[in-house]
Amino acid sequence: MMAESSVIVVTGIGTGIGKTVATGLLGRYLLGQGKRVITQKLVQTGCTGLAEDILVHRTLMGQDIQPEDRQGLTCPYVFAKACSPHLAASLAGQEIAPEVLRQATGTLATQYDMVLLEGAGGLYVPLTEELTFLDYLEQEAYPLIVVSTPRLGSINHTLSVLELARNRGLTVLGIIYNRSQESDPVIAEDSAQVFSRYLKRYGHHDCVIDLFGVEEYIRQQRKLDFNQLFRLDR
Repeated sequence: MMAESSVIVVTGIGTGIGKTVATGLLGRYLLGQGKRVITQKLVQTGCTGLAEDILVHRTLMGQDIQPEDRQGLTCPYVFAKACSPHLAASLAGQEIAPEVLRQATGTLATQYDMVLLEGAGGLYVPLTEELTFLDYLEQEAYPLIVVSTPRLGSINHTLSVLELARNRGLTVLGIIYNRSQESDPVIAEDSAQVFSRYLKRYGHHDCVIDLFGVEEYIRQQRKLDFNQLFRLDR
């Protein structure tokens, strides 16, 4: 049994936290389970042409570029300036239209079992002058997977995301705990326990899954197991 929504958002506690790798590996896992899955990113800044993060997803999933990538469905907005989406759009003489995002995701959702939607930055990233990514997610009521790390400051940022989601009526399916960088094992284990407690406190799913380096999964054949997030066996 899949998660109820066919669209799941992969967000994080900030930029450079591992969302892109996590999204690609989640897609790889679902493909291995026989699911028809595609990844999406609403907006990419700092590049031109095909969205760089989508290309990373395809590599990690062992796929070629998909027709939907070339059609712009998997990333409706790509801007050259590496900055906040609302500013990048303004500098390009454009404005991000929520309906364009909504239609692209809806089209993908009719063609695939699952759409993994990677966020840009964190929840409070502004898409327009009046709309944040969090506002948009609240409108769409998509469930979330949150990417976090053991590094210093992560507890504060992670618990803030969990509380924000609860306050906006959003469900967190679990936390992907990015342990690809070396960290103090005592801090790492304690942080994981804190995350677990607060997932339960805020009414989310109590699921914290370790994520290690990409090489371990791709070249060393370490088993990917995200079943707790998707509950495929229920």
